[in-house]
Amino acid sequence: MSSFFSKILVTIARRKLEHENSSEKISNKQVIPLARQIRVEFKHAIKDSTYVLIGILSAGFGLKGFLLPNRFIDGGATGISLLLENITEINLSYLLILVNIPFLILAAKTFSIKFAVRSIITIAILAVVVHYVDYPTITEDPLLIAVFGGFFLGLGIGMAMRGGSVIDGTEVLAIWLSKKLSITIGDVLLLINIIIFSFGAYILSIEVALYAILTYLSAAKTVDFIVDGVEEYVGVTIISEKNSELRKMIVEKLRRACTIYAGKGGFGGSSESYDKDIIYTVVTRLELAKLHTEIDKIDENAFIIMGLVKDIRGGMIKRKPLK
Repeated sequence: MSSFFSKILVTIARRKLEHENSSEKISNKQVIPLARQIRVEFKHAIKDSTYVLIGILSAGFGLKGFLLPNRFIDGGATGISLLLENITEINLSYLLILVNIPFLILAAKTFSIKFAVRSIITIAILAVVVHYVDYPTITEDPLLIAVFGGFFLGLGIGMAMRGGSVIDGTEVLAIWLSKKLSITIGDVLLLINIIIFSFGAYILSIEVALYAILTYLSAAKTVDFIVDGVEEYVGVTIISEKNSELRKMIVEKLRRACTIYAGKGGFGGSSESYDKDIIYTVVTRLELAKLHTEIDKIDENAFIIMGLVKDIRGGMIKRKPLK
């Protein structure tokens, strides 16, 4: 990091501490840790924003380069928007926002207002891209439209999720219903899309609906490839010398439960093993970016092992809000 940028961070940290503790004299010992936290937050914000931007451009390409010019539809909120665009005179860019608003209101209640605001900004930027950016029409072959239109749309959805946001609100509805009805998120998404494709077959044609199913499958597989599925949880094992601070962060900031394993360390110059606490927790895919940010604030050298968890029962993860 450049010394100029470091000085800016130190200045920001000092002013923040002075604002919070106006009656106390602020020392460098207090400023440096906060400046480091601000640096980590800034670095992760840039990374997440890059993911979201790539997702927006990819989804816009899938919509305007393949689906929209050929009157194809997809599943989810995007599919509903495309279906309405085919039967009304409303521009798709407006429909993308209007259709997603109810889902994002639900996201604000189910997860957090911050997550909902970030998602509506993402969707609004996608609407601007769809409205103003002139993507070339790539092909008129129905099979290629369905496969590659779904691919680029799925890539966009997946990259946005990697950045901690969504561009299709039906995932939020699916997560909420899965908690209420005790069924998997994948089953909920399937039911929602069956309804959408049924309307597509009735309003447009059975052939369009069949191609829409192919588009949806292509998009869904691409999302699986990018983020390993919205319905899957991530089991995270953390090994760090600062395990007490990490445990406190997981419980207080992320509001997640964790388990502490009593382990033995085997790496080092000594031939004998040594005691070491190991933290295990489970988070959703949308919380993973936040978890990495908070871990880096405490220990950038922490050893982290992540594994996919298809579904879980009990515990706190399905009851606590996303932070």
